[in-house]
Amino acid sequence: MTLNDKTYKIVKWAVLTVLPALSVLVGILGKAYGWNGTDLAVLTLNAVAVFLGAVTGVSALTYNKENSNDSK
Repeated sequence: MTLNDKTYKIVKWAVLTVLPALSVLVGILGKAYGWNGTDLAVLTLNAVAVFLGAVTGVSALTYNKENSNDSK
């Protein structure tokens, strides 16, 4: 499955910017307000971010490798 450029940029932005920022926000607000399960929510957000980052990185490497082979 190949993502178009716009979709790839959106996923990359979410993985590099939104998910880490959301994780920090949930962690800080959770501690400040004494929410139960804050640590689990932060761990979950970070796990999703790392998973999506790894999948996106592998996809980018595969895409770049295929395109470099096509141009030769």
